[in-house]
Amino acid sequence: MTQADTKPTTHFIKAFIDEDLACGRFDAPLVTRFPPEPNGYLHLGHTKAICINFGLAKAYGGTCHLRLDDTNPIKEKQEYIDGIKQDIRWLGFDWGEHEYYTSDYFQQLYNWAVKLIQAGKAYIDEQTAEQIREARGTLTTPGTHSPFRDRPAAESVDLFARMKAGEFPDGSHVLRAKIDMASPNLNLRDPVMYRVLHASHPRTGDTWCVYPMYDYAHGQSDSIEKITHSLCSLEFEDHRPLYDWFISELGIFPTRQIEFARGNITYTVTSKRKLMELVDQGHVTGWDDPRMPTLTAMRRRGYPPNAIVDFWETVGVAKRENNIEVAMLEHCVRTELNKTAPRRMAVLDPLKVVITNYPEGQTEEMDCINNPEDPDAGTRKVPFCGELYIEREDFMEDAPKKFFRLAPGKEVRLRSAYWIKCEEVIKDDTGKITELRCTYDPQTRGGNNPPDGRKVKGTLHWVSAQHATNAQVRLYDHLFTAEDPTTPPKGSDNWLDNLSSDSLKTLDHVKLEPSLADAEAGVTYQFERVGYFCLDATDTTADLPVFNRTITLKDAWAKMQKKKGG
Repeated sequence: MTQADTKPTTHFIKAFIDEDLACGRFDAPLVTRFPPEPNGYLHLGHTKAICINFGLAKAYGGTCHLRLDDTNPIKEKQEYIDGIKQDIRWLGFDWGEHEYYTSDYFQQLYNWAVKLIQAGKAYIDEQTAEQIREARGTLTTPGTHSPFRDRPAAESVDLFARMKAGEFPDGSHVLRAKIDMASPNLNLRDPVMYRVLHASHPRTGDTWCVYPMYDYAHGQSDSIEKITHSLCSLEFEDHRPLYDWFISELGIFPTRQIEFARGNITYTVTSKRKLMELVDQGHVTGWDDPRMPTLTAMRRRGYPPNAIVDFWETVGVAKRENNIEVAMLEHCVRTELNKTAPRRMAVLDPLKVVITNYPEGQTEEMDCINNPEDPDAGTRKVPFCGELYIEREDFMEDAPKKFFRLAPGKEVRLRSAYWIKCEEVIKDDTGKITELRCTYDPQTRGGNNPPDGRKVKGTLHWVSAQHATNAQVRLYDHLFTAEDPTTPPKGSDNWLDNLSSDSLKTLDHVKLEPSLADAEAGVTYQFERVGYFCLDATDTTADLPVFNRTITLKDAWAKMQKKKGG
C-alpha cells in the first residue's frame, strides 16, 4: 500500500462529511482542494493539509484540486509553482486534470466585485493604508466609517474600472466590502477586496493593474470550482464569516469551510515568512538546505515520503492546536528506512588495521546481507583484504571492562568477515594512534564462531583499504536549539538567536565500501552502526561523492514511548 492509498482514520472532519452526505447538502461527489500560494516552497506544515485534502477525496471517491493562489505577482515565481507540483507528486498524490490558478478567475472575480458595488455592498476608498488601519478599531472599540463609504455606486464602479485600466498609482485606491465597522469580528470591518498593483503577472502579464486580496479571491475561487469542503487550518476560522458573507451576497455555490488544528512541531519553523528570512539572510544555503523543513530539503536529505505521510496519520486530525515532538517524525523516518534502506558499510573516522598473518596480495569477496528486514533484498559481494579501515571510536587502548569493541589483546568480529585480535598499536610522534596490527582467525570466515567455542561480544563494520571509495559526509542536526524556535531566547529580541552552531558537521576523509561509488540519488542507505545517509545529487562531483545524514540510528521517541508503556 502506498501513501496515496492510505485511508484516513475516523475524525471530526470525516464526521461532518458523513453528515453532509447523509442529508444531501451537496449533489456532487466530494470535492476538496489544496490552494498554496506560489511564493515559496512547501514545508512540513503544508503536508498535513495535503494529506487531509487528497486523502479524504480519495477515501470518498471524490476529487482534490490543486489551485495555485497566484494573486500577488510581486512575490510569486514559476520556480515555486514547479516546486510545489514536484513536492506533491513526490508525496504520492496527484490531481490529474484538476490543476487550476486563481488568475484563471480574475475576470469573474472582477465582475462579481462590480456586482457588489452596484448592490451597495462595496465601495472605492481613497484613504491610505495607515488611515484604514487606524480607523479599523480594536477588539474592544468599534471602527470608524471611511469618508468614502457612502459615495454613489456609479462613482465607485467608474473608479474601479479606472483602477483596472492603470490610471492610479499603487496604494492610492482600494475596493472595500461594506459590511459592519462595529462587528466584533475585525475581518468584517469593511475588508479590502482589491488593491492597485502595477506588476507583471507570470500568467496574465500586464493585463491587470488591480489584484484581489486573498480573503476575497480564496472563497470565491472555491465556489467557482464547486468545492464542497474547504478544509483549512484554524487560522482561517475567524475569516469564515467573511467567506460566508460573500457567498450569501453573490448567491454563489455554498462551499462549506471546516478548520483543523495546525501541527506545531518542536525545534521546527513552519512559517513561510521566517523560512524566507533564513534563506535571504544566508543562514542556510537555500530552500533545499537539508536542515530546512521544506519538502525539497527533506527529499534532498533522504526522508522517505511514506514516512512523512505516516507521521501525519499518526498525529491525527484535531480541533485544537497541539505541540508534536519532532522525535515522532524521526521515529516514522527510522521505521520506514529500517524496512527499506539497503545496508552498506562506511567508516566516518578511519583508523587503519593491518592484518599481519593475512596472505599478502590476497583479496576475498564476502557475502553481506542487503537488508535483514527484507527477505527479498538478497546479498552483495564486499571485497576484503589484509588492510582495512575501522572506526577510530571502535578502538580503545585503555579499555574499561565493559568495552566490547577492539582493544590490545582483545578479539572482535568483523561484520560478515573474520575475527581479528589486536596485537600492536602504532603511534606517530605526537602520540596519536595511526595503525593497529592485528591477526585473524581463518576458521571464522563469514563472522562465524570458531570450532573451539570462543565467543566475542563485539561486531565492527569495516572497509577494505585497497578498495575503499573516498567521500565527504555531512552530519545534519536540528537547526535550532529551542523547542519553540520562534520565541527569542532569554535576554534577546531576535528569534534567530535560537540557531544552533552544531547543525552541520562536515567529514572529509570518509571511507566507503566500493558499491557506494555507484550510489543513486534519492536512495537512502543505512551505513551499518552509523546511521542513514543519502547521496547529495546537488554537490556530488565525479571525483567526490557527498552523502547527507538523513537521521541517526538512535530512536528517542520510541524509547520514550516504551518508558511510558505506550
